[in-house]
Amino acid sequence: MRARRFTLAALLAVALGLSGTAIAYAADDPVILTTPGTPVVVANEPHLLTLTWAPSTWIGEPGGTPIRHEVRAWLGPNTYRILGTTTGTDLTLTDLAPGTEYRITVWASTNGGYSLDSPQVPVRTAYGKARVSYQNMDWSPTDNQIQHALQIVNTGSTPLDLTEVRVRYHVTFEGGNTSLVTNCDWAAIGCANVQRHIQFFPLPQPPPPPPSTGTPTPTPTRTVLPPHGTSIPGWIELTFAGGTLEPGASTGPIQLRHHRLNWTAIDERDDPSWQQATGGWTENSRITLDVNGIREYGDTNA
Repeated sequence: MRARRFTLAALLAVALGLSGTAIAYAADDPVILTTPGTPVVVANEPHLLTLTWAPSTWIGEPGGTPIRHEVRAWLGPNTYRILGTTTGTDLTLTDLAPGTEYRITVWASTNGGYSLDSPQVPVRTAYGKARVSYQNMDWSPTDNQIQHALQIVNTGSTPLDLTEVRVRYHVTFEGGNTSLVTNCDWAAIGCANVQRHIQFFPLPQPPPPPPSTGTPTPTPTRTVLPPHGTSIPGWIELTFAGGTLEPGASTGPIQLRHHRLNWTAIDERDDPSWQQATGGWTENSRITLDVNGIREYGDTNA
């Protein structure tokens, strides 16, 4: 079988460190397998999702190599994140975030070709210890502020210690401008209880070529910061000084507002956690929540 080509979207996804491997395939091999059946959820628990499906089979004369089934999360046109591979017709996944929406499909391949994708199935994984509700309070995504409200809800069966909770609202610092002033305008639990932190990650560039003098490249390999103006991924992190939520209880609204030091415009549309304003509360599983370092809600690569 000829090697399947990675698209530019796939290479960018790998560069940005997507969990698993986000890939997009070019249609350069023959379709010689039937389409696998629609995946069916047979177990959905926090941190555990089991799927089954009808197998793909050979079209025409059976071949002599095993058929591999690949379970994938759909990310966009021809772009997927690999969740797991098996030669069987069921798979248990343990690396998905609880309470998070995924669009799951199954694809089959063998040494001589591949199948078409099965129909997609939208799945929200079972809730873990907590979830995040989100309200976009800014109807213009290109003005000079980010304004939204968040609230944490205890979806577990035991009290939730807020000092163990970490919430991240994922953003893109366009133009490489990482200056951001974070504000808590009002919180039902008190703004003094809401701690805010900014984190960003300049992506390293390939090392420069050795000088013409023939001097070898330094070891370990030297990298350089991205060119000025390159967009940089990062997040606004919330932690809490104290408080406990009983099962089913919420922190109530936490109203947040962020702006540049010089109040220049911010384009929120490329922020992974941004959603268009609707005037109401919604679940936003592209905001992530960890409890004691374990992901309990949200996945920016869902």
